[in-house]
Order: sequence, then structure tokens, then C-alpha cells
Amino acid sequence: MAAAPLPSGKPADADNFYQSDRVVRRKVSFRNQYRMVVAGNLYMPRNLDRSQKHAAILVGHPMGAVKEQSANLYATRMAEQGFVTLSLDLPFWGESEGQLRNAVAPDLYAEAFSAAVDFLGTQAVVDRERIGAIGVCGSGSFVISAAKIDPRMKAIATVSMYDMGAANRQALNHSQTVEQRKQIIATAAAQRHAEFTGAATQYTGGTVLALAVDTHPIQREFFDFYRTPRGEFTPQGASPRTTTQPTLTSNVKFMNFYPFNDIETISPCPLLFITGDQAHSREFSEDAFRRAAEPKELHYVPGAGHVDLYDRVNLIPWDKLASFFSRHLA
Repeated sequence: MAAAPLPSGKPADADNFYQSDRVVRRKVSFRNQYRMVVAGNLYMPRNLDRSQKHAAILVGHPMGAVKEQSANLYATRMAEQGFVTLSLDLPFWGESEGQLRNAVAPDLYAEAFSAAVDFLGTQAVVDRERIGAIGVCGSGSFVISAAKIDPRMKAIATVSMYDMGAANRQALNHSQTVEQRKQIIATAAAQRHAEFTGAATQYTGGTVLALAVDTHPIQREFFDFYRTPRGEFTPQGASPRTTTQPTLTSNVKFMNFYPFNDIETISPCPLLFITGDQAHSREFSEDAFRRAAEPKELHYVPGAGHVDLYDRVNLIPWDKLASFFSRHLA
């Protein structure tokens, strides 16, 4: 089941930068409703019958990542299954527009999924009535937020989902108090004053740049992906010291983000929540599943942690994803 790690620490089946000779990739861009450019990669099976219209799937990357981290992998593998797929960079990240870089804007993140539906709906080979979406990690909560107000997405799957609102308000396992939350908010508010009058932009969270003896196991899990050749990617013009890290002053916007409120109204759009049974983030998929209306499914991957489902190609349940979308985008 779980592959033994190589001497570098990279699991033998980790393949974040996977490419396929069975798939054709094309860089694309389109504008969202606010006229901001959203960048993506469009994937098509090499043997696609272009005289027909086909089902399509959007793929969103983890929070703080870019499309080259996990999203391209999912898009490539699902294109191998016969779907037209699109990986996208969320606004303020990667090749998509937005200033300041690394800003948090949950509404614009959700809008990017709707803009991607706009784009796919104009493609001659795509059936606009058969578009689904996959959200990995933070994008799982963003795509749910989008689906609540955009019924054009006909099937939604999340993988290793983080509810970025709850994660910032309460932390994992509800371990953060209201007073601690208020201190975070006060610090961000003070930094707004400082930056408005010329101070340098400050960043928060994200993945540590180096390991120490007392580095938390969850940070070590992210470090093994984002800070090693396994998954490290620095977009052009960005600094490797600030990848994965949101701006301090904008990150508090997640405090007002409640993606699971009214999640039941997405029904009858089917929802598939995939999480590792060892994932530190499984509480978010379980919470969403409890709240959602039918049709819904919660799928546990035995032995998988949170980051394992970013790139561990022997653990990611490709058959489960393919059958879910084949059934609901038929």
C-alpha cells in the first residue's frame, strides 16, 4: 500500500510533476467577472474525438500552492481517463493576476472556479452541461463556496480538504481560543497601519523554510512536499522564501469565510469527499459530509495522510474519481 521512502525522504510513488504522452497540454488564460486574468493549463486526451462534445473537470490547487503543485497532476491523470481538464492558478497566486501577491480573497478564489466554467463553456469540445470540479486542500472549500451559487458545476470532489475559514478561526481540532483569534486579528490590523505608511509587506503561516528539532509533525509533512524537490515550485518573479505564505494583513479575511454554511443547498449536485484515514485534516471532510445533503459520499484512503493525496499516485484513488465523474457527468 504505502511505498517505502527513498533515501532523499521522497516517497517512491510521489510524482507531483508527472507528465503523460497520452495527453496534450496547452497554456490558457481568461478573465474573471472582475476582469482579472486567470491562468491555467488545458489538458485533452491525445486521441480525443474533436467532432464530439465531452465532459470536463476543473482542478484547484492547495491553499498557498500553485497549479504546478498537485493540480496539474490531477488534471493530467483525469485527462488520461478521457476528460477535458483545466488546472488553474487562483488569483494572487502563480501566473494569475492580483496584487499584492499571495493575498487572501476567498470570494475571488471561488469566482475563479466560476470563471473557469465560463471559459470551458466556450470550448468547442466541451459540453457545458457536463462540467465538474476537483478541489485539493484549501481549494476544496473554495469550490464548495463556488458551487453554492453556481449550479453549472454538476459534480464536485474534494481531496484532503481544508475548511480555510475554520482552520483560521479555530485551528485544527478547535485548539485556538477566541482570545487567541482576537490577538491574530489585532496584529493584522496594526500591520495594516504600518504597511499603509510604507512598511514592508509581512507574511504569515505557510510552510517553514527549515526544519528544527522541535518542528511540529504537520509542518514536517508540508516541508517534505513544498520545500524539497518532491513538490517545490517557485513561480516566475516570486521569491522561494515567501511561497506558500499568505500576506499577514489579508489572511484574516478567512475569519469571515464559512464555506460549509448552506452546503446542503448544493444538492442535488453530487459531492465526493476524499480524505486519508490518517490525515490531520480529515475533520474538515467529515464536517462537510455531515452537513451536506444527498447525494454525497465520504471516501477514506487507508494509510494516507493529508499531503500523501497531493502526489502519491499509488494512494490517490484515481478509479474512484473517474467512476464518480463518469457517472455524474454522463
